[in-house]
Amino acid sequence: MSDPKASPVAVIGGGPAGLMAAETLAAAGLAVSVYERMPSLGRRFLMAGRGGLNLTHSEPLATFKTRFGPASETLDGPLEAFAPDDLRAWAEGLGQETFVGSSGRIFPRALKASPLLRAWIGRLTAGGVRFHLRHDWTGWTPDGALVFSTPDGQVTATPAATVLALGGASWPRLGANGAWAGVLAEAGAPVATFAPANVGVRAGWSPEFAARFAGAPLKSIALTFGETRLLGEALITAQGLEGGGVYALSPLIRAALSGGGQAQLILDLRPDMRRGDLASRLIGGRSGDSLSNRLRKMLKLSSAEIGLLREAFGADLPRSPVGLAEAIKALPVSLTGLVGLERAISTAGGLKFEGLDQRLMVKARPGVFAAGEMLDWEAPTGGYLLQASFATGAAAAKGVISWLAEQA
Repeated sequence: MSDPKASPVAVIGGGPAGLMAAETLAAAGLAVSVYERMPSLGRRFLMAGRGGLNLTHSEPLATFKTRFGPASETLDGPLEAFAPDDLRAWAEGLGQETFVGSSGRIFPRALKASPLLRAWIGRLTAGGVRFHLRHDWTGWTPDGALVFSTPDGQVTATPAATVLALGGASWPRLGANGAWAGVLAEAGAPVATFAPANVGVRAGWSPEFAARFAGAPLKSIALTFGETRLLGEALITAQGLEGGGVYALSPLIRAALSGGGQAQLILDLRPDMRRGDLASRLIGGRSGDSLSNRLRKMLKLSSAEIGLLREAFGADLPRSPVGLAEAIKALPVSLTGLVGLERAISTAGGLKFEGLDQRLMVKARPGVFAAGEMLDWEAPTGGYLLQASFATGAAAAKGVISWLAEQA
């Protein structure tokens, strides 16, 4: 029997999961070829670093592992094997010191993805990993070879094993477009329909409000949807609202809106103050002040918050201190939909775990493994998305190593 390690292992996808799989495989002495459909590697990784690269979270691992919904139990093994502390040590091994922010989130000291990515690619190149850019995977030939569409035409490859790290379907202009779903479904692998996750909401603002306040932040507010209330922040957009508080509620909102349902988000603009205290402050205002001046002077409401009150209540906005206090503590925002996959931070749905074995090998395609956001898991922002991508990339690579040993 020929040695299956004689051919390179193919990793399809040049994001965090794929590159971590490539590093793990190369460290085990295997030849590795990484195929990426875009002209450069890690485009979504770089996008994630634009506002400060949130690598992972510092909360206890037992709590961390519960953040992935129904997939938490399945992801337990990969997260145990490559935990947040391991990710921090890995980043620091590439010369990128990390720190814990006030929210418990972990960032590289540089607060950027580009220095980390450059050092990583340098290490992979030095380790013998080969990169093939502008290679768009389209499936397999009848005899099992990988097929790629390239600017120079169709090419094929016959690797010893394959790791698929093709991402979800959000932000398709950065590389992951979800086209792989049809290929795997045709091969017999179960795939859950994609849906936007960690996504903004549409609120049907009036044109005047949208034009004036798009881009304005809502800081230190409380958001309530159904029975769930949380403290957070939001950003007014031309379409509706985005931001961490909205993203955390997006699974609940998505479920409520499915099938054409309606949903209402309740905002508390001053969660640290009671209604009675708000009313008392308003009573103490000067009688000659306009309503906007009273709200601005007595409660420090921003122009955007005052505009939001007028947008929500219109002519019915209360003028009495008690009524205003109630409006400030329970401001309704009627939601008309989600922003959509093209603007979602991440994707729900994807390759179902029931179609994978414990090594993350696709049952319908022996020798093919899967990792990263293309798997059917969903997590909030806060470092969970990247951590699970890194961890499943390492786990899929270890699965390859184990499977190749069996084949030999």
